[in-house]
Amino acid sequence: MSPILVSASFDDLRSPGLRFLHAASQLGPVHVLLWDDEVVRRLDGNPPTFPDVERLYLMQSIRYVDRVTLCGWPLDLDALPLPCAAAPAAWVVDEATDRAAKQAFCRQHGLEYRVLRQHELAGFPELGAADSAASASRPRVIVTGCYDWFHSGHVRFFEEVSEMGDLYVVVGHDANIRLLKGEGHPLQPEDERCYLAGSIKFVKQALISSGEGWLDADPEIRRLQPDIYAVNEDGDKGGKREYCAKHGIEYLVLQRTPAPGLQQRSSTDLRGF
Repeated sequence: MSPILVSASFDDLRSPGLRFLHAASQLGPVHVLLWDDEVVRRLDGNPPTFPDVERLYLMQSIRYVDRVTLCGWPLDLDALPLPCAAAPAAWVVDEATDRAAKQAFCRQHGLEYRVLRQHELAGFPELGAADSAASASRPRVIVTGCYDWFHSGHVRFFEEVSEMGDLYVVVGHDANIRLLKGEGHPLQPEDERCYLAGSIKFVKQALISSGEGWLDADPEIRRLQPDIYAVNEDGDKGGKREYCAKHGIEYLVLQRTPAPGLQQRSSTDLRGF
């Protein structure tokens, strides 16, 4: 399959961008041409919300992305950097960024040009199902949470925990998030939050909880039978420690630390709550 070229800032890791990358990956290995901070400032008129080092880390964590190249100024919205625009390859865009000039550039350089239509980017597909048998090679590790405004801190947590074994992320269902955090939560529905978490390559599977309270993942834990339940410092509450002791599950509390070179992120701060 020919490489799929995608050029954008990906300044905020939300579901539309992930759905686009997911759909593009069905056509071939995705090579993201990621705009650096100077390109974003010049093309958008404002500095990016997240610096390029953080956006690069996020792009490299996505299971649909094969390669990432950070691109600097000058950069033309209707062209690709020539060292990257080598045939055979295809430039893939969505309907909102489709332009005749891009198609002309592809004709000139022998590239395919493909527009992903809105119906191809609809919904949040399931990303695979876990079997019920215990892993013979690696421990099973489970984490739980809301993951409402997804950010690099979540990815770093997944990355660290995945080093301990196969990682299963149980995302709190909408009604339970409202019960625990109050009205106005969550900002994103459960199927979208589950899709976001499951799009990270460190995650074996993301699921939606079916219980209630701080231990809303109890039905999923009983089915998956994890060896380890990992939380960060903020999540060390609600009887989780006692629950794990009762059921013979190793309980680990990790410090909230960003990836090297990145700043601390908090969903609460990003949401403005």
